[in-house]
Amino acid sequence: MATSSDGDASSNHDEPVDAPDEASDSAPEESTAAGMPVRIGRLHVLTDFKLQQEKSHAELARLALRGGADTIQFRQKHGGIRNILSQARVTQDVCRDASMPMIVDDRVDVAQAVGAAGVHLGQEDFPIKDARRLLGEDAIIGATANKVSEAVTAYKEGATYIGFGPVFETQSKRNPGSTVGLELLQDACEAVPIPVIAIGGITHDRVRPTLDAGAYGIAVLSSIATSKNPERAAARFRAAIDGALRTS
Repeated sequence: MATSSDGDASSNHDEPVDAPDEASDSAPEESTAAGMPVRIGRLHVLTDFKLQQEKSHAELARLALRGGADTIQFRQKHGGIRNILSQARVTQDVCRDASMPMIVDDRVDVAQAVGAAGVHLGQEDFPIKDARRLLGEDAIIGATANKVSEAVTAYKEGATYIGFGPVFETQSKRNPGSTVGLELLQDACEAVPIPVIAIGGITHDRVRPTLDAGAYGIAVLSSIATSKNPERAAARFRAAIDGALRTS
């Protein structure tokens, strides 16, 4: 959901960063039908083993969490199911130890098998209503949208949050959709009462205008996954988010 040119170079510098500001990150708790709160993070970090082969999903998750990520999205598009399950279980253990949620990209079966907090589903993936039935009312179910109408439909079908984008140009997907821009992001945020996580080409200097447009948080892939120092890269995004929230 991010681009390989969306800030990786700057994330490798060793300039000081602000410590994550936990006080400013009061994530909303949406009550589910079962009465259990669901916490939505502001900095979603996607793990990857395609754009880079140096660090495992679990290691990327551990470093991102240390840097201030508050949601990990396990993203493994290819490979045998046994390997995917093995990697997902180890990554889920890392998130559980940090008391942070892990959601699984696309795969409801993997999320269910490893006890993940939920899934993130694209427009052509498993239907939201069926995922909710299988995973339960307490599961986090994110839904990708790049049109306001898709965001509204996903909300009505039971999504917990919307991943809206790509807001800016991104190269991390083989066939990325056309960029939506900040104006359409704002329209989507105003159209649904659930958190909207902006996705696609988010750089450190784009965090503030993205949040100002109404996004609750951001999702980042390559700027952290391919960084020489994923922990520092995550910390810079965390500092940008917290700084924007303090002065909003």
